[in-house]
Amino acid sequence: MNHKERVIAAVNHKEVFPVPYSISFTSEEAEKVGEYLKDADFRSKIGNHIDSVGLIPEVTTVKPGYVKDAFGVVWNRTIDKDIGVVDQYLIPEPEKKYIRLSQPDLDFVDESIKRLLVMPGENFLIVDIGCSMFERAWTLCGMENLLMWMVTDGNFVHALLDAICDYNMEIIQRALQYPIDCFMFGDDWGQQKGQIMGPTYWREYILPRVKRMYKAVKDAGKFVCQHSCGDIQALFPDLIDAGLDIYQTFQPEIYDMAKVKEEYGSSLTFWGGISTQHFLPFAAPEEIKVKVNETIALLGKRGGYIVAPTHSMPKDIPVQNV
Repeated sequence: MNHKERVIAAVNHKEVFPVPYSISFTSEEAEKVGEYLKDADFRSKIGNHIDSVGLIPEVTTVKPGYVKDAFGVVWNRTIDKDIGVVDQYLIPEPEKKYIRLSQPDLDFVDESIKRLLVMPGENFLIVDIGCSMFERAWTLCGMENLLMWMVTDGNFVHALLDAICDYNMEIIQRALQYPIDCFMFGDDWGQQKGQIMGPTYWREYILPRVKRMYKAVKDAGKFVCQHSCGDIQALFPDLIDAGLDIYQTFQPEIYDMAKVKEEYGSSLTFWGGISTQHFLPFAAPEEIKVKVNETIALLGKRGGYIVAPTHSMPKDIPVQNV
């Protein structure tokens, strides 16, 4: 069984050994580990079961430490080198005249997927739209504004989210012309306890667009993966009903993993489980080995598990713990 077959078996809730795994790194941690190993290309040699590419163009540098994304938003990356913080929002008030999204770069979609398809090995292939809905909206107008406007200016929020969804759908339809395995959507809806906006507003504003995007992927016979940091357990029934196959990232400091596995493990594959927040930066290497084996034993039963850190490994994790 090759890597792709092992992931597909796990997602289809068949118990496999070894359990498929995926380990990613922030740029600073990757540089640190590469220097320690004296091998900048170490990531290609660690046996990950998954390869992925993003489908929205990378940022362009506007000045040292500042970059502009495909939507025209400038990000300050002087501290956080991978994501950063929004420097200035483009939508100052809830008026439709400010909804001016660029056209998706479909040539970039083609180029990215063609690069994915020729990667060596036989891995499970994922294409990804990050900041796929809620995050894209708040990076344009500010999180506080967006949450207020959900209450006071719902028509504007619906129009903005429709525009974002239309943008995404063009990318999805283009990507589905290729022999990929899975489509991942990245959108953080959770916080350490509960959801950022609560289930009621999420179901009004986010869920209808999620259903539209998931349906296109499922109709093409592909798997759907959703990334969301934080506690979104209250949303699992809606997401399962919409067609979700894989949930990333499964954080042990947030979820009772045994309880959630028991309740939703026949419907969802969980990706994560090894904490980058409270465990990997502080544990000893031997403790990590024990914890990984315990987590696999718990979550790998009846399949439905991809073992991984709960996020890209940050720079505070000692190289001996990688």
